[in-house]
Amino acid sequence: MDDSPRDPGTDGDTLLDQVGPALSQLRRRTSGGRGALTRNLVLNVVANAPGEMTVGGLAAEMGVTQPVASRTVAACIADGLLRRAASQADSRRTVLELTDAGETERRRFASAQRETFEDITAAWDPAERIQFARFLVRYSEDAGAWSARQRRGQDGESGRARS
Repeated sequence: MDDSPRDPGTDGDTLLDQVGPALSQLRRRTSGGRGALTRNLVLNVVANAPGEMTVGGLAAEMGVTQPVASRTVAACIADGLLRRAASQADSRRTVLELTDAGETERRRFASAQRETFEDITAAWDPAERIQFARFLVRYSEDAGAWSARQRRGQDGESGRARS
């Protein structure tokens, strides 16, 4: 037994232990380098936010400190990919918005990721490729919902601590 996911003898626990490293490798294989990966992550978080996105919200979603998120946002603004705007809900807050160039860059990156995915899975059965794509999209959607629940839980805990 070789303990690879292709080995039919691989048990569920062993397979699940391989998920984290596999996701990390997947990110590395489909990015244009660390800077591009971070920039793409920022653009997608802002674009996919269910409401307005602030630097603090971006930091929470990315799992980084606010200063790290602020530097990343500053670089994206300097590159013309993001802009700061007044919140429509509370004009005292500043929110992040994609520029047209940011949306174009996001689409370009998605296209490159699709091409890489198709190259990597070229020898797969077409039905397996589509099924895996469905699972990846589902995982991404469920991860977004999980992240939102985590933030709500942390907000509730910090709110109770201040009471």
